[in-house]
Amino acid sequence: MKFIEYFYVQILKYLNCSNIQLYPNIIMDNENVNGIVEEKSFDSNIMEESQIRHRTPWSDRISLNSDIPGLHEVKELLEEDDTSCLAEEEDGVGCPLPSTPEDDRLLDCEMTEVLKAGVLSDEIDLGALAHNAAEQAEEFVRKVWEASWKQCHFRNLPKWLQDNDFLHAGHRPPLPSFYACFKSIFRIHTETGNIWTHLLGCVAFIGIAIYFLTQTHMDMKWEEKLVIGTFFLGAIICLGMSFAFHTVHCHSECVGKLFSKLDYCGIAMLIMGSFVPWLYYGFYCDYQPKLIYLSVVVVLGITSIVVSLWERFGEPKYRPLRAGVFMGFGLSGVIPAVHYAVAEGWFKAISQASLGWLILMGCLYILGAMFYALRVPERFFPGKFDIWFQSHQIFHVLVIAAAFVHYHGITEMAMHRISIGDCAVPSQMMAF
Repeated sequence: MKFIEYFYVQILKYLNCSNIQLYPNIIMDNENVNGIVEEKSFDSNIMEESQIRHRTPWSDRISLNSDIPGLHEVKELLEEDDTSCLAEEEDGVGCPLPSTPEDDRLLDCEMTEVLKAGVLSDEIDLGALAHNAAEQAEEFVRKVWEASWKQCHFRNLPKWLQDNDFLHAGHRPPLPSFYACFKSIFRIHTETGNIWTHLLGCVAFIGIAIYFLTQTHMDMKWEEKLVIGTFFLGAIICLGMSFAFHTVHCHSECVGKLFSKLDYCGIAMLIMGSFVPWLYYGFYCDYQPKLIYLSVVVVLGITSIVVSLWERFGEPKYRPLRAGVFMGFGLSGVIPAVHYAVAEGWFKAISQASLGWLILMGCLYILGAMFYALRVPERFFPGKFDIWFQSHQIFHVLVIAAAFVHYHGITEMAMHRISIGDCAVPSQMMAF
């Protein structure tokens, strides 16, 4: 392997591949890199007819390393009769290895023989070798660039990454590698706060869901755990999709659009998941309105998801529309809340149905949506909130706070239902 790597490096340097000017006095013609090099000797007349053009004659080329011969030296090198190293066989390509374990002598011997057998003949496809070297050089440059990317200004971003023009500096450039995107979560940029707020929130809700649903001392029926599990699932999907979007949306335009759609679908899932437990416990014994409201919520949720999949829904100019769609979906919960309060009384609605927590949750969601749509505070102080305390981060924090408030409210409703038992008239269970 050591010899192969050494030989490969030498060939790359001789060919001056991958558009990297290893030798400053040589210019490769890009159109002829993949051409067939027909030179079979180093005769000066043949070199003039080669498909590769040079700024200076080959004979004037200066090697970068004294240990690596220039091409004008190869002929002399190959004509040397080193009997201690080379001994031609019948096929003209023999090279008995020296009996001593001297690595440098072995490498020189094998390098010379391979150059004689391959480079000066048609046995090695120089065009394919150049193409392969160019690809590897391009991959190497890409990896080096990804490892050393720097924050850039908003005006230097491609159009598909320009979302909030009030955030001036600290943006990530396009990172066409998922590894580089996920690695960037440990660096400071405009998306750092957005990533970590919902990443930590997602992990927190996963832990809470496991703890709550695996408790054995709670006398909960399986359908009650399923209903509350719907809320946990919606919260985890929403926060997880948001974290993923803010992490990889700089990968490429198509990846950014895909994950933005998943992000919006996650918001719709959270709203649906939040409705289900409250409607289940709020209308626990009123099956007909419960079924109607749950059906309406599902229809509105599916409609929101369909709208979220619209190709232009994620464009910056439709930011108010996005906020309006999800805000309207959330505010639709006012209708069943008022229905319950009128039917059961406001005191019971607040004490037993956690209506107070539901109202607080709605206020937090609405406030967050307003921060998001109006882009406050960076709208009034452009360039001052590029990294921290920007509107999207405030929106994320308020979403997590609202989700925890709702979790507290539905657990209170669940505990109240366990304490008072089932419906007073069991026959109502089959009423609708």
